[in-house]
Amino acid sequence: MEKIRIKDIAERAGVSVGTVDRVLHNRPNVSAPAREKVEKALKEMEYQPNVYASALAYNKSYVFYALIPQHESEAYWEEIEQGVQKAIEVRRDFNINVKIMYYERFNNNSFIDCYTKCLASNPNGIIIVPQDIETTKQFTDILHEQQIPFVMLDSYMPDLKPLSFFGQDSFCSGYFAAKMLMLIASNEKEIMLFKQMKDGKVTSKQQVNREVGFRHYMHDHFPQIKITELCVPFKGTRSEYDAILKEFFEQHPDTHHCITLNSRAHIVGEFLLRNNMRDIQIMGYDMVAKNAECLRQGSMSFIIAQHGYQQGYSCVDTLFKAIVLKKKVQPVNYMPIELLTKENVDFYRRTQL
Repeated sequence: MEKIRIKDIAERAGVSVGTVDRVLHNRPNVSAPAREKVEKALKEMEYQPNVYASALAYNKSYVFYALIPQHESEAYWEEIEQGVQKAIEVRRDFNINVKIMYYERFNNNSFIDCYTKCLASNPNGIIIVPQDIETTKQFTDILHEQQIPFVMLDSYMPDLKPLSFFGQDSFCSGYFAAKMLMLIASNEKEIMLFKQMKDGKVTSKQQVNREVGFRHYMHDHFPQIKITELCVPFKGTRSEYDAILKEFFEQHPDTHHCITLNSRAHIVGEFLLRNNMRDIQIMGYDMVAKNAECLRQGSMSFIIAQHGYQQGYSCVDTLFKAIVLKKKVQPVNYMPIELLTKENVDFYRRTQL
């Protein structure tokens, strides 16, 4: 396709080159009739601006911040960080840098301290894994006031009006998890719901919503099956977890299926393998190495994957498109809900975009 020059557009519209340039860059001092002529010519000539070339020509640098919870190695969040790094690498010609800041889950002061430091650095855009809605709103109100675009990750809070959201539909995910578990556990009398707690709460809003979906399905389709919660401390040791699990299974000899709505199913899975308890399985979330190994060894029945790598990449890419290229972006982006088994786990492409 032949390149369309500004001179060609000016001739077609019957206006000056300067007028065309002002319209293309949305600058003032263009009369309504002149703007109409230029826009008509652009449409007739099927003009497509080279936004990449324009952005490169400005030679500006951009700093985005990502506020995410503190986490251990080999977790869902690590996949997200790897996706962020990939996006930086892909867009390196545009001088984009992403700084990751960590806050402590359920610690509002930690979150506030984190976003205060972030705001002091005058970021161009922000990725937020939200705290509770009230504390997060304090932050996002400031972002709206300062016209700093932000993308939400993991938990969707539409009332806060983010530029975009990436994550699973948590309710549907929990509903789906129950449906899949009942393919193999429909004849059971009792299943165990494994929960890690901190100050009486699970560690994310996403897990809360998954549990609502999970219980909704169970209530509607298998009301006769008892759901017994096993709550363990968020930062327990292996020996602490082992003692709790040993006691639970001794007291519940008829429990053969368990589920957790977080990425730590391997805590139970590894306990079952070490104790050669082959008649019990757990289902959980996230394609982390320990979970995958439990799946291969038979102590996990299913893993639900949610593409953390893709989420991290897409958050940065969305800020890039909106801020650097000034393009419209998709406001809500639900990740696939994918079921992994022993037979297909080795074919899962964790870093596929």
